Amino acid sequence: NADADIFGLPDIVIQIFLGTGIAMILTTCMIGQLTTQVNASHCMIDYINNYFALFTLYVAMTIEFTGIMHSSYLIQNVLTALSGKPVQSNEEPRNAAQMLFFWGRVLMSLAILGFALAVTFEALFAGNTTMWEGVPEAVSVILFVVLMSVVGMLEGMQIAFFAVAKIPASERGNSFFAKKTCDLLFKGNGQNLPGFMIGRQLTVVTCFFVVARVTTLDIEPGQGNNVFGITDSSQAFLNTGLHAAVITTILASITWQLAASAFPLAFLANPATYILLVVALALEATGVASGAWV
Repeated sequence: NADADIFGLPDIVIQIFLGTGIAMILTTCMIGQLTTQVNASHCMIDYINNYFALFTLYVAMTIEFTGIMHSSYLIQNVLTALSGKPVQSNEEPRNAAQMLFFWGRVLMSLAILGFALAVTFEALFAGNTTMWEGVPEAVSVILFVVLMSVVGMLEGMQIAFFAVAKIPASERGNSFFAKKTCDLLFKGNGQNLPGFMIGRQLTVVTCFFVVARVTTLDIEPGQGNNVFGITDSSQAFLNTGLHAAVITTILASITWQLAASAFPLAFLANPATYILLVVALALEATGVASGAWV
């Protein structure tokens, strides 16, 4: 609450940290994400040597089995066909029943994704989201697309950077921006790669806070303005934000990661990659998230 009285701080300080969401962004990054990433990078096997890690794995596998995100596999197949590289897998080839079950879940996932997007834009143009008042719907859509693309680029860059780190410099291509990106990323003692991870996380969380404004529904069930006229119970379910999770996971994360894994050098050759790397390193250099190293 930006109107709260906290430690007697001036209103301008409270407005900056609470009103804009900076406090929540820093808390989410340093406590909810970066700290665990730093610990995992150092502890590795010890980090997963507990029942909670096993429980998390089972939950993730269960969600994958439901097929909600299976449209990402369709994207993977398309990108694999474009790259000309076969998918490396230790699984046995699927039989007819397994193929039917797999592609059935892909179609279901596409339908869910389409419905989630329809709900988001219907609510947005009806003024039933938590987007700031006074922001035109067209601007909200542009922000949504741009920020989702920025997040996607950062997700893909993470995959591409680790893939390229294993490739000799002589095999990284002749692209001007690919060379500049690699020179900046691997210069000195190699601290720019973990530095990028911190700056990247700050940027991703900031973008998601704005995207959440666009995708979060502000509809009270029972008031007669349910999206598409659905039932109150269905509206209450959508108000949980699951549709937004589906959209962001598929369109702002998995898709770009798969693209980067198929075309890592193409990612490096993109001027936006170099620009975002500079931005991420600049954010990390400010030290606002250095508490994650404690």
